[in-house]
Amino acid sequence: MRYRTIGGDPKTRREVSALSLGAMLFGSVTDEATSYAILDRYVEAGGTFIDTANNYAYWVNGTQGGESEALLGRWRRSRGVTDEVVIATKLGGRPNTPARSLSHDLEGLSARVIRESSERSRERLGVDKLDLLYAHVYVEGSGVPLEETVEAFGTLVQEGSVGLLGASNHWAWRLERARNVASAAGLPGYEVLQYHHSYLRPRADLPSLRSADGNLGVVGGDLLSYLRAEPELALVAYSPLLGGAYVRDDKPLDSSFEHPGTPRRRAALQEVAKEAGATVNQVVLAWLIGGEIPMIPLVGASSVEQLEESLAAVELELTVEQRAKLDATY
Repeated sequence: MRYRTIGGDPKTRREVSALSLGAMLFGSVTDEATSYAILDRYVEAGGTFIDTANNYAYWVNGTQGGESEALLGRWRRSRGVTDEVVIATKLGGRPNTPARSLSHDLEGLSARVIRESSERSRERLGVDKLDLLYAHVYVEGSGVPLEETVEAFGTLVQEGSVGLLGASNHWAWRLERARNVASAAGLPGYEVLQYHHSYLRPRADLPSLRSADGNLGVVGGDLLSYLRAEPELALVAYSPLLGGAYVRDDKPLDSSFEHPGTPRRRAALQEVAKEAGATVNQVVLAWLIGGEIPMIPLVGASSVEQLEESLAAVELELTVEQRAKLDATY
C-alpha cells in the first residue's frame, strides 16, 4: 500500500492510504457480513481511509440515512479499530424527512445543523472525534451566511471534536471564499476536497442534479487550476470507475459522456492496459494516483473480489510513455 499526507497543520494532518474505500452502501444494499469482509480485507492490505456520510443511504429504504455510519461503528467496535483508520464523514446532505429518491429538502449547513449532525455522526461511529468532516453539499437559497458555516466547522476543530475539514460538491469560487473567511477569522478551513473525477471526461455544459449552471460535483479545469495553485489541498476522487461502466456492458455510460473524445480515450485506456498487463479499471486508478496532481481514488466494492482488483492498482506504475499517451488523448 502507498500512503500520502492530508492536511497542512502538523497538529491535525494525517497519513492515509492512497486508495480510499467508500462505505456508502454498507448496511443497506451490501449486507453486514459482506461489508465486514470487505472492510477486513481493506485494512489487512494496509488501507486506512474509509469514507461515509450521514445521509448514506437514505434512498435505498426510504430513510434519512445513517445506516453506513452505524455499520462502521459496529465494525470498529467488533474489531477493536481505533485511530489507525481514518474515517471521513459528511453532513449537510441529509434529508429533513425520509425520502426514496434524491431530495431537495436537505438539512443544509447552519451552525445548529453542523453541531447537531456532527454529534449524531460521532454517536453512530462510536468515536469521540471525527477524523475528517466534509461539508457535503451547499444548499442554494438556504439563507445561511457563509461566515456562519465556516465558524461552525472551525469551532468543532478548535474544540477537538473534529480533526480535518473538507468540502464536497462546491463551486471552486465558493471554496476559495470559504477558505479566505476562515483564514481572516483565524479558524481552520477546508483542506480536503471530494469531487467526482475519472479518466473519461463528461461534457461540462450539462446541468448536474444540483445545479442548472453546469456539472457542479465534477472536477473541471477551474478546480484543477485551483489545486495546482494550492498544492497543500488534497483531492479525493469519488466514482473513479464510473459504476462499472468502463468494463460492463450492462452499465452504460451516462449521456454526458456522449461526445467524440470518449471513444478515443477508451481506446487509449485499452491500449495502455494491454501494454501494462493490467485491467482498464486498474489503469484508471493508477492514472489518478500518480498524476501531476496526485489524487486519492475513492472506490466502492460489493465483494472482496472487486476490492482486490482496486488494491492491485495501487502498485501499478505507468511508464512515462503510457501516461503521456493517456494525457495526450482528447
